[in-house]
Amino acid sequence: MSTGMAPDWAPLEAELAKWQSADLRLPLWWRDDDAVEPTPQLERLCSLARDLGVPVHLAVIPAAVQTELASYVAQHAELIPVVHGWAHLNHASKGEKKCEFPAQRPRQVSLEDMQRGLSRLQQVFGTRLGAMFVPPWNRIASDLVPALADLGFAALSTFTPRQAAFAAPGLAQINTHLDPIDWKGSRSLVAPEHLIAQVCGQLRDRRKGTADNTEPYGILTHHLVHDDAIWGFTEALISRLMQGPGRVWNFDTKDDLT
Repeated sequence: MSTGMAPDWAPLEAELAKWQSADLRLPLWWRDDDAVEPTPQLERLCSLARDLGVPVHLAVIPAAVQTELASYVAQHAELIPVVHGWAHLNHASKGEKKCEFPAQRPRQVSLEDMQRGLSRLQQVFGTRLGAMFVPPWNRIASDLVPALADLGFAALSTFTPRQAAFAAPGLAQINTHLDPIDWKGSRSLVAPEHLIAQVCGQLRDRRKGTADNTEPYGILTHHLVHDDAIWGFTEALISRLMQGPGRVWNFDTKDDLT
């Protein structure tokens, strides 16, 4: 945070107090993208997850994954590996938003990459792997989505509140909702007041019934590029949610996929 000032959490605390008064619960989950190997940043992520008591769904890039990550995950129960596309390469046409699985790419090629991604990570992680597909840049051509269940996936995760509980028959939609990184600007923390206002608005919609509160509320992070401001905000936010109405959702238990 460039100002050095502490965020004003009062608006969120007021919203959480309303949740408590209404005896509501917030299903909460955490997704972190782009893992390929053990790093000091991953160790910091694990330490934070343990401190907060919230597991991290680690979106791993299959084509780049290092075998050392398998033994690391085996030693860290707080990590739930999931499938992050295939190679995290952009195949979108010039001028289009980045996407590894765009509509203009040959469908069969995309299907083969998605299958390779699942197979590779099953080999690496075995039963620890969660059968969730996380397309890089949170984008995937709509005609590919129904095929994910046939390939062996149980859930699709992108960004922004979902439109329906299932993306396709047999395929739950479990999205993320808040990304603290200012990707198009400083690449540090988005202005905290903006993030807090965003969380408050999303929670208010859920509390009032205009948004789906059965969908796990997802925090999206990218451990490899965090600075101290991003780490600090993420910790403070998740801590406040868990002290309030938050209850952990994770793909291992899948107590409520819908």
